Amino acid sequence: MVAEISLPVAGDRNARALRASWLLVGLVLIACVAALDLGASSVSLHDVIATLLRGETLSARDRLILLEIRLPRLVLGLMIGAALGVSGALMQGLFRNPLADPGIVGVGAGAGLGAVLAIVLGGIIGFVSPWSVPIAAFAGGWVSVLLLYRIATRSGRTSVATLLLAGVALAALAGAVTGVLIFVADDQQLRDLTFWSMGSLAGASWAKAMLAAPFILPVLLLAPRLGRGLNALALGEAAARHIGHPVEKIKTRAILGVAAATGAATAAAGGIGFIGIVVPHLLRLSTGPDHTRLLPNAALLGAALLVGADTLARLLVAPAELPIGIITAVLGAPVFLWILLRQSGWEA
Repeated sequence: MVAEISLPVAGDRNARALRASWLLVGLVLIACVAALDLGASSVSLHDVIATLLRGETLSARDRLILLEIRLPRLVLGLMIGAALGVSGALMQGLFRNPLADPGIVGVGAGAGLGAVLAIVLGGIIGFVSPWSVPIAAFAGGWVSVLLLYRIATRSGRTSVATLLLAGVALAALAGAVTGVLIFVADDQQLRDLTFWSMGSLAGASWAKAMLAAPFILPVLLLAPRLGRGLNALALGEAAARHIGHPVEKIKTRAILGVAAATGAATAAAGGIGFIGIVVPHLLRLSTGPDHTRLLPNAALLGAALLVGADTLARLLVAPAELPIGIITAVLGAPVFLWILLRQSGWEA
């Protein structure tokens, strides 16, 4: 009797996850069309397609707006949203904690410190480059993660509890150093730091997209291979080892994957919150906790949400634009509170 009941439930979950995947693909396509069609400029995707179908060539202005501004921004937004969604799912699976997010391994704190160093010290010594902040942020994130990993690893085994506690300590230390640098920053540097910390795709270009792609795309392609191992870790490390999963390799690959993807995303767009923590929650509620389905769906939903948030950021106060972090916080915080209240039985 038990087998007769459990098999349809598993089948229903797989069917729901598959339907969700197709719905998310459609949502990503809708977000892409909206991102290319809408903006402060009057150029629309419909007019561009109509022009091409008539056999006419696009004007230089239309080509510039569509191919050099909106399209690279869309590509970068898709990669960053997918990276944050997958990174959040990896961290929540690794720590077996629904409150975990990509910043728990120190990427955010390290990247923020690197960015502050580049902005403040660069202004002091007179060295200002468009690439100095992204490079410093990426380097800071990686240094923080590698230091954290070294602290938490003993005799070839990484302690998840030590990783979590050391991450809190390193984030506090990075925050203290950042505070000192902010104290000595001038008004323009403070303004730059504020906008960077809230995240934006305003500086998107093909060069940034190509630099971020080698760090993000391999993680997106390889992350689903960790799905079965993360499912086993939900039973505990001892149980996962007993059934033959290489627990330490899973931990290492998950941590380094999150460091690469989130570090590149933060370097390219600054600090963007709530995508990594809300996306996996929403998917677990709708399709279940199976990471083999959760990880690819997290990439799709993260991409759609970030591109949608960026489109809203460009439209709400056009021709100016809001930082994406404001949009994701306004949309993500109520959803996260609703999830917490739902899980605590508040609705009952």
